[in-house]
Amino acid sequence: MKIKVLNNVVKCVVAVLAVLFLGTAPAMAQQKAKTPSTGVASYYAQKFHGRPTASGEIFDNTAMTAAHNTLPLGTLIKVTNLRNHRWVVVKVTDRLHAANRRIVDLTQAAAKKLGFIHWGLTKVKVEVVSKEFMNSLPMLDLDLAVN
Repeated sequence: MKIKVLNNVVKCVVAVLAVLFLGTAPAMAQQKAKTPSTGVASYYAQKFHGRPTASGEIFDNTAMTAAHNTLPLGTLIKVTNLRNHRWVVVKVTDRLHAANRRIVDLTQAAAKKLGFIHWGLTKVKVEVVSKEFMNSLPMLDLDLAVN
């Protein structure tokens, strides 16, 4: 009887801790998202084309999407190449490998528009964009915004 009570107490404590932790995770992610981050970007290898992403979407190397480890899936981000100041807006649809030290992995289409397809890697600034920002842009590219 004592073991059952103790087992139930442990389950309750774990449940309370899980609710507390999960309740603060979105707020922490939103707070992080407000601050632009800089780091190294890479792009997906062609072998991933057609495979499912973390969001469930099928990966398309011609689309304007990205992998990011901390931003919520579906987030729109502006990625600026710090070498040439070109930028694109892409949607986060996937996650990077845990051992990957890069901050974002882009499709080959996005890498071409940013001008680093021949380099393979480049230093970038990543910023979450608002709907207002997107609405303020002339839509020259039907996928997502490109400068």
